[in-house]
Formats: sequence, C-alpha cells, structure tokens
Amino acid sequence: MTIDKNYRDLVEKLTEISRLNGIMSTLSWDQEVMMPSGASEARARQISTLAGIIHERTTDPQLGTCLAAIQKEGFGSLNTLMACNIREAQRNFDLETKVPKRLAMEMAELSSSAHSVWIAARKENKFSSFSPVLKHFLELKKEWAQCVFPDLNPYDANIDNFERGTTMAEITPIFELLKKELIPFIRIIQESEHQPANSFLQGSFPIDKQEALARKISQDIGFEFNQGRMDVSVHPFCGGGHPTDVRITTRYDESNFIESLYAVIHETGHGLYEQGRMLQERDLPASESLTMGIHESQSLFWERMIGQSKFFCAHYFETIRTVFPQNLHGISADSFYQAINICKPDFIRVQADELTYPLHIILRYEIEKGLFDGSMNVDDLPEIWNEMMMQYLGIKPPTDTLGVLQDSHWSGGAFGYFPSYTLGAIYACQFYKTMQNELPDTEKNIEVGNFIPIKAWLNQKIHSQGRLYTPQELVQRITGEVLNPNHFISYLKKKYTAIYQLS
Repeated sequence: MTIDKNYRDLVEKLTEISRLNGIMSTLSWDQEVMMPSGASEARARQISTLAGIIHERTTDPQLGTCLAAIQKEGFGSLNTLMACNIREAQRNFDLETKVPKRLAMEMAELSSSAHSVWIAARKENKFSSFSPVLKHFLELKKEWAQCVFPDLNPYDANIDNFERGTTMAEITPIFELLKKELIPFIRIIQESEHQPANSFLQGSFPIDKQEALARKISQDIGFEFNQGRMDVSVHPFCGGGHPTDVRITTRYDESNFIESLYAVIHETGHGLYEQGRMLQERDLPASESLTMGIHESQSLFWERMIGQSKFFCAHYFETIRTVFPQNLHGISADSFYQAINICKPDFIRVQADELTYPLHIILRYEIEKGLFDGSMNVDDLPEIWNEMMMQYLGIKPPTDTLGVLQDSHWSGGAFGYFPSYTLGAIYACQFYKTMQNELPDTEKNIEVGNFIPIKAWLNQKIHSQGRLYTPQELVQRITGEVLNPNHFISYLKKKYTAIYQLS
C-alpha cells in the first residue's frame, strides 16, 4: 500500500468518527434544550450505546494498522493539513485504546443520568442528593487518568483533556498572582466613594423583546443563523454537530435583561469560532477547535473586551433604550457602560463581573485540586465552598443552589475545565491588545457597529488555524510572546480605576 492509499483509508475512518461525534453533540444539545423530562433514562442508555460505538471506532485495530503504515512510510509527501490529521489521529488513538470500553460507556451513561440528578438537587437545594454522583465521577476520572496518562498527576491528566500541555505547575503561579493583585483591588473598589448607579437595570423586561434584541446583536456581530440557532437552556452553552449547525443557548429573567444579553454575546463568540473553522476538511481533526482556553478566549473576547466596552455601549445604547424606553428613560450611554461594569461580588459565577470572575474560577480550581489529592472530601464541599467565598469575595452563599450546586460541569465529569475560563480571559486580553496594534481603527469600528474587520482578524488568526499549532505556539505566533497575565491585570486595573474614579 502507498501512503496515499493509507491516508485515504484514514480519512474515511476519521470522517465517520467525526460524524458520530456530531450526532452525540446533537443528542446532548437536545437533552438540555428540548427533550421531555421523562425521557432522561432512555436518553442515558442511547448516549451510552452511542459512546460504545464511538469507542469501538476510535480504538479499531484497523485504524491503528493504518496509522502504523503511514508512520512507517514517513511524512515526506504530506502537506501540513495531512500531517496534522495524522498527528491528531495518532494521539487520539493512543489515548482511546488505553480506556476500556466498559469505562467509556460507564462515564457516558453517568454523565447523562447525572445531569438530571444535578438539576433536581439544584432545584431542591440538596447537595447530599448529588454527592454520590460526584464521588462516583471522581472515581471514574481517576481511573481514566491512570489509564491514559499514568505518569501524570491525575488532576493534571484531567486538565490536559481541556488544556493540552498545561499543568498545575503553570496554572497555580498565574492564579496566585491574580489573587495577590485582584483581591485587594476589589476591596479598594468596594470602599470607593464613587459607586455607579445601576438600579435602572432592574425592572420588567419582556422576554420576547429580550430575545429579539439578543438575536439582533448576535447577528450584527456575525453569527450566521442559516447555519445556527438560538434557544433556551438551564445553563447557557454552545453546541451542535458541525460548523454548519451551531447551536447557542441562553436563559431569560424578566427582571434582568443584561444576563441573557451578555450570555448570548458570550455564546456567540463560541459560535463564531465554530462557524469560522477552516472551510476544507471540516470532518477531520485538523479543522477542529484547539483547546477550551482558546475557545473561551473567543467568547470572552466578544463579551468582555468588545461587548462591555464603552464603544460598544455607545453604539448600541439607543437601540437598547428604544427596546426598553421606560426603564432607561433619562439614562446616558456612559451611565449604562458604568452600570454593566459594576464590580460587586456575587454568588453566581455566570453573573460575576470580569474583576471578580477569576476568583470564582480559582475557588473551583483549588477545590478540584483538593478532591483529586485527597485533601478535601466531597461531603464537606458546601462548607469548604462557603469558607472560600468569604475569603476571596467576602460573601457567603445562603443556599447550596447559590453555592456548590450552581454549575453543571461536575455533573458531566468535566474536572479540569474551570481553569479554561480564566486562561481564556488572559488569552482574550492578549489577543485584543495585539489586534489593536494591527487594526488601529478597532475602537472606531466598534463605535459605528462595524464588526467585519474584527471577525475577519479572528477568523484568520485563530478560527481557521484549527489544530495546526499548539496553544503555546498559537499565542506566540499571534502576539509574539507566551501567555502573559500581566496584560490582563493591567487592563482590569486601568478600566476599573477609571470607572470608580480611583486616584
């Protein structure tokens, strides 16, 4: 066999796996958005069966034989995309073949059934109902880590699942620096004499108007609704089975339109990444998004760096005031900008401002570390959570629903995911700073609602690059330096010093 024949065989197998994963993603989206509640048990079995089929395909000995033959021939006649597909396929094959089918199916079924358990526990404010699931998932994820990365710390192995090549050794110093800089700065802000007004953001905001506004802004930014859709879910997310089928969700509160609007902008950022993937080979690994940190950088880029900027507010304020005239009567665009950027510690991570948000992530990161190294027990988590909230943000959640039960991640076994949010914020700030240097009219473009150059820059620099580079290589190529949290800290201090009129 020639390498061309082996590569064609490989592409055929990888394409089938990609399409099966697309079906899995669509089933998971349906479970959270449209599925009848009484179907949860049947759906769990369906997902478990499909996971078993996918595992069979990804561990097929013929796939291994094909890869071995290609490796033997060498990469000399392959282009960059082909080499990337082979490299990614080999890595995934090596990882998947180390996981017993029984374990893959058990994790998939638990992930599906645990979601319903989490929803019920959250609704009933009863962590004890969820704790057995969490314990079971920890056991399975430790077993998984031992299978795939026996030489790594189990938590590092789980982090690698979302942030390839990143470990606690890199994350911990960054997070310690953020704690050192942000905790005292937040306290100074809380003591400032100038506290922006935001009462006008509370009131009655009809959901149909919220939805229309959110859809308009998402479309203005560049989300293509002929290749995507927007729905409602308990927890906002971006899903779908293909770059031509991208599905974003939000949740609505009639008394607060800001939460749903910025959730849509956030998820639109994720959606633009998926829709902006390279046009060729979209069913192959080379075209896939890189890591969750890079993905999160795109959602935070649009939500924080652009959506919460004074230029974005200047452009959209009249539109927003037209939609909600009674609520925003007599309010200026600058007052609106300050109001949506108020720094106020909150119990809920997804409602946190960009200054306090990193502390929510650090709390979860440190708890996950403790769960994996045995220094923390699952049954003690409500108390541990509340103590850390007091230490970092000076507030104590009155219920588990507002505390340890608020996130869906652990119900899916997504340990090691949380650091991606703050790593993404650091990436976003670094990318934005570089874009401003390369596109000096960026702020003017935002103020007039011209997002085309921004989207094109992101498409070219990030979205279309797929997995051609590691995250470390990508950030170096784009910004000329490694991940640097000092840009993020400087950005936050400059912005909030102005808002709170600090000396």
